[in-house]
Amino acid sequence: MEKLFVIVLVFLLSKCCFTEDQVETTKKPYDTKFDNIDIDDVLKNERLLKNYVKCLQSEGPCTPDGKMLRDTLPDALLTKCEKCSERQRYASMKVIHYLIEERKDYWSELEKIYDPDGTYRNHYLLDKLASVNRTSAT
Repeated sequence: MEKLFVIVLVFLLSKCCFTEDQVETTKKPYDTKFDNIDIDDVLKNERLLKNYVKCLQSEGPCTPDGKMLRDTLPDALLTKCEKCSERQRYASMKVIHYLIEERKDYWSELEKIYDPDGTYRNHYLLDKLASVNRTSAT
């Protein structure tokens, strides 16, 4: 009886608290209008990279794509980028790898804001270990 009550309660809460529009927007992919930005150009250009980092830290002005990134980043990290396009997934991993390996100063500052418990760093390390294992197995 208690299990039935919980099931009914969850069903009723989901019906009363979320409209179809709200449920639909949670499944909607992220906007792809900035997918053509050359990530390598940003990573090689200290001024651009620093501006993006300052934007993500809410310590500097944001370009439209930087603002969109800042607004979607927490959700993308939480959902493991499930609403990302393939290009966004690729760019995200490239940036994370670059920051962790090459720009630890920026990574540590962003990690305090977006990954204080180290979850995404651990995902990165597991991915890197799996990649090394695949390479050495061939």
